[in-house]
Amino acid sequence: MKAIRVKSHGGPEVLTLEDIPDPKPGAAEAVVKLEAAGLNYIDVYYRTGLYKVQLPLTLGLEGAGVVTAVGPNVTEVRVGDLVAYTGVAGAYAQLAAVPAARLVKLPEGLDAKAGAAAMLQGMTAHYLSHSTYPLKPGDWCLVHAAAGGVGLLLCQMAKMRGARVIGTVSTEAKATLAREAGADAVILYTQQDFEAEVKRVTGGAGVQVVYDSVGETTFDKSLNCLAMRGMLALYGQSSGPVSPFDPAILNQKGSLFLTRPSLFHYTASREELLQRAGEVLGWIKAGKLRLRVDLTLPLSEAAEAHRRLEGRQTTGKVLLIP
Repeated sequence: MKAIRVKSHGGPEVLTLEDIPDPKPGAAEAVVKLEAAGLNYIDVYYRTGLYKVQLPLTLGLEGAGVVTAVGPNVTEVRVGDLVAYTGVAGAYAQLAAVPAARLVKLPEGLDAKAGAAAMLQGMTAHYLSHSTYPLKPGDWCLVHAAAGGVGLLLCQMAKMRGARVIGTVSTEAKATLAREAGADAVILYTQQDFEAEVKRVTGGAGVQVVYDSVGETTFDKSLNCLAMRGMLALYGQSSGPVSPFDPAILNQKGSLFLTRPSLFHYTASREELLQRAGEVLGWIKAGKLRLRVDLTLPLSEAAEAHRRLEGRQTTGKVLLIP
């Protein structure tokens, strides 16, 4: 089968399309013939070496397709099921062997592209807005990268919970997308100081929570945007990792909370995985949550997909098609 492999850390040029042996299902595993793989910024972290993994590696933590084989002791899925998953490496490929307990059957009416677009980013938006800081009616939240894959979904979920949303984006075109997703106010951080704008929009009170996937370049001002006892949920670091800092700063700025969450810890049990995925996929099927697939490229063009993602040339979801 064909797969995108990383043999050394570096730029998009290290992504190579290779022939590797077809996977066989082990105990409690199923083989999925992938119809779509989701591109996520965490793939960049693995490619560059920011997140340490053993090489060589087949990239991709999110995919969807049809089960073609199952190993011993598999009860969760059957051959022929249309499934999606996240959190298992190897989705930039034609076939993947996946622990069956991580597979979610797609509801009737949703195709593999929707499944691959919804799992990682949809459940990330879900745990942030429903669990990390469960938004309440009237809360103000700040969503960085509001026109990105998670950002657009997070804006929609925040509005579903009755919150008021401020989004940051880089262009007018992205501002339009954020507003369409429900953002009450949109800040062009390339032209405006987002800290000052947040204070202006909230009448100086600040926001109850900042959902920050950017990291280094936004961290300090994100803290300054928080109301007393507010929470900074730092769930990514697209601009780079945050430098070490004195936790006493959290006290000085109003007894703030800081968390660095991960989807893995919010889908640790199969029960929680099915509950979270079920809500996200159900909302998509019912039309309550809109997916935006911005770009679809062949698997062989994975390097180009990475270039566009890192160059902030994408909005919504990017999919690779094996």
